[in-house]
Amino acid sequence: MKVPREILVIKLSALGDMVLAFPAFARIRAAHPDARITLLTTPPYASLAAASPFFDAVESDGRPMSLTGSLALIGRLRRRRHDLVYDLQGNDRTNLLFQSLRPFPPRWSGVAVGCALPHRDPDRMTRHSLERHAGQLRDAGIWHDAPVAEGTAPPPDLGWLLRLIPRVPPEALTATGRTAVLVPGAAPGRPAKRWPAQAYADLARRLRGEGFTVQLIGGAAESDLGQAIATKAAGLINLIGRTDFAGVATIGARAAVAVGNDTGPMHLLAAAGAPTVSLFSADSDPALCAPRGRVTVLREANLADLSADRVLAAVRARTEHPA
Repeated sequence: MKVPREILVIKLSALGDMVLAFPAFARIRAAHPDARITLLTTPPYASLAAASPFFDAVESDGRPMSLTGSLALIGRLRRRRHDLVYDLQGNDRTNLLFQSLRPFPPRWSGVAVGCALPHRDPDRMTRHSLERHAGQLRDAGIWHDAPVAEGTAPPPDLGWLLRLIPRVPPEALTATGRTAVLVPGAAPGRPAKRWPAQAYADLARRLRGEGFTVQLIGGAAESDLGQAIATKAAGLINLIGRTDFAGVATIGARAAVAVGNDTGPMHLLAAAGAPTVSLFSADSDPALCAPRGRVTVLREANLADLSADRVLAAVRARTEHPA
């Protein structure tokens, strides 16, 4: 079998899913040091992937919204004739993409029907993303000692991201004392994943009363949410919309604790080393997608029923015993 020279990696999901794929990206790069590896992703994460050491090229049209776009993507992949594809998305969309490349598809690692390197674990969809990706690469033959048992895969290594120059306001890095980072946002289409803004304001006031410097982070689309919390909790530092991915990681590496919903920046903060309290509702399952690191998970079916007392107790326990 010839050594693959042109490799495609597919990962189309949200920020948290992208971060949880970093170990798989690193393993693919290590297994194919001389290959040209291209990532197929979506626009929000193209710059993050391009700055990483994993890929030689990044293409961001992996989720076309029109028939014209889909046909253009299929045509390009046919012309490229990749030797090997690692499909880390593994859903109906990428199965259709694989089938569209018949009758002579590339060697394909994933769950697409008929692919050459199938992920054979029948329980894969009940596993955390880190162990699921590891199992896929074990079945593909490039990670023989893959950590596939529950909870055994370590958090992503953000060393490369922490070496980048971050976009972060000076006040985020000059705060004195212990810093608590709050992440009140989540995917806009999934409001059930959000602990109420009033609860974050209450927690911020109580953390400040215990001597913490409190910082808010999130995407620019969450600016109104950040302003609502800042109005109710005077003295916190509102960084929402003012950082890039490297900035979030830098803040996480300095934080005494991070508290937030099931959302992408929490994965960066936890992987950067922040002791973390991650809040989950019934809308998502921490067994499948919780941040990995020094993490305490609090779950309440309806996050409005989660008390600030319970969150504060978890913060105290996590900061007193960070390991």
